[in-house]
Amino acid sequence: MKNRNIMRKVDNPFVTSGKIKPKYFCDRQAESAELVKSITNDNNLMLISPRRMGKTGLIHFCYDQYLSEDYQTFFIDILHTTSLQEFAYIFGRQVYEAICPRSKKWALAFVQTLKSLSGQFGFDPLTYLPTFNLQLGDIIHPEIVLEEIFQYLEQADKPCVVAFDEFQQVANYKEKNIEALLRSHIQNATNTHFIFAGSEFHIMQEMFLSNARPFYNSADTLVLKAIDIEKYTEFVSHHLQENHRSIAKKDIEKVYHLFRGNTYAMQKTFNEVFANTEETENCDIDTIEKAINHVIDTKEPLFREILSNIPEKHKPLLYAIAREGEVTQILSAKFIHAHRLTSASNVQHSTRQLIERGIITKHEGRYSLNEAFFALWINRLYGSATLSEILKNV
Repeated sequence: MKNRNIMRKVDNPFVTSGKIKPKYFCDRQAESAELVKSITNDNNLMLISPRRMGKTGLIHFCYDQYLSEDYQTFFIDILHTTSLQEFAYIFGRQVYEAICPRSKKWALAFVQTLKSLSGQFGFDPLTYLPTFNLQLGDIIHPEIVLEEIFQYLEQADKPCVVAFDEFQQVANYKEKNIEALLRSHIQNATNTHFIFAGSEFHIMQEMFLSNARPFYNSADTLVLKAIDIEKYTEFVSHHLQENHRSIAKKDIEKVYHLFRGNTYAMQKTFNEVFANTEETENCDIDTIEKAINHVIDTKEPLFREILSNIPEKHKPLLYAIAREGEVTQILSAKFIHAHRLTSASNVQHSTRQLIERGIITKHEGRYSLNEAFFALWINRLYGSATLSEILKNV
């Protein structure tokens, strides 16, 4: 880190985590309007996008800018849940943590409504508020806890909006009929509206568009795609110029094409570029390459851990997709021969396993790695092209 940045704090306009100030939020005007319209017209919404495309940021942005005044808003991340017990625990904890700073009255009402757990809550002698110090094992009857949480939301003093992030996880729970159980509560809710956000297209579409599933036709649909290249290019150029830096339009476009419009990967790259550039300096392609390599370096221990947990028989396909960037005809003889894969049946099996592990994703018939920097790291180790060559050719 440069001395200038140590001595004087400068806002990095390319935000990669946490809430985003409106001036640093790039575009998404149409998507924001669509989300707000669904909720304010008493509908639920299914929001789907590839991972790291910005759906979480969009939800928080709409909460802060358009909904927080008239609604109580909740964001429930269920990515790492594997059972109804974990779902009920995370749901209850995150609802309580959201309401506790807002209102002592409603924090107490929450505990009183959760009769099955009220005896398990702690108590803070300084604030006179209960503390959510429950353990997962305290959720003995998750169906009852779930019912009580929905009851609380129904009696809240303002309409509620609940966003479940990575909602496709419920389809993988070990218990049966979870979708039907959740649907029974949600369809009876009159004071609460729901956003079902997910990144696994095939699972989300099956859940909400198949007439054999409980959530069939229960929500509006919003598909979050990549930000328009012209708008993102203008966004990057504007914020660099505002901070007395410069960059060529073609270099921004190279980053956009390299990551195929993935919001997180682009923002992470330009966050690093901004941090490594002095005022009045030009951000050239060498600056960009160094920034990307630094990001990959910092993530390398995590990538090595991920790779070590992938069975050897699935790695040839992983490496092949990483080299290609995107693959459409994954079972074609041309693709299999080009990457010396064994057979179409083995590719099909590995594809299914890597999707289930969250390593690769399929969107609009195209297969790619979920983590763009992971693909570049694999190419660094086993690929035939350097980052410099890749950037030159995008």
